[in-house]
Amino acid sequence: MYQMGYADVMSEDAASAKERERLLFDRCIDMLSQAREKGASSPEGIDAGYFTMRLWTILMEDLGSAENALPKELKAAIISIGIFILKELERIRQGQSDDYDSVIDITRTIRDSL
Repeated sequence: MYQMGYADVMSEDAASAKERERLLFDRCIDMLSQAREKGASSPEGIDAGYFTMRLWTILMEDLGSAENALPKELKAAIISIGIFILKELERIRQGQSDDYDSVIDITRTIRDSL
């Protein structure tokens, strides 16, 4: 009986963690959409860039952790995607690109796979 209760709690914790991750990705996508409209040097653009960098950095750090149970190949693929996102954000910040659509699309795809 006790083990069933613990398993239920663990399932709920995992479910709530996934929901929090989804909400963070939703916020990121919303911010990037606003930045696309307002421009990279706008307050919205700066906030979106910073938020997106932090989100992807934290995600990549988690994927690099030994405790992360995902298969190595999947972790490596998502880390590679994260590196692309960070590079593209830097290009946007420097005015070398305005390709928010790629960053939004990739982030949306990762969010939908959670």
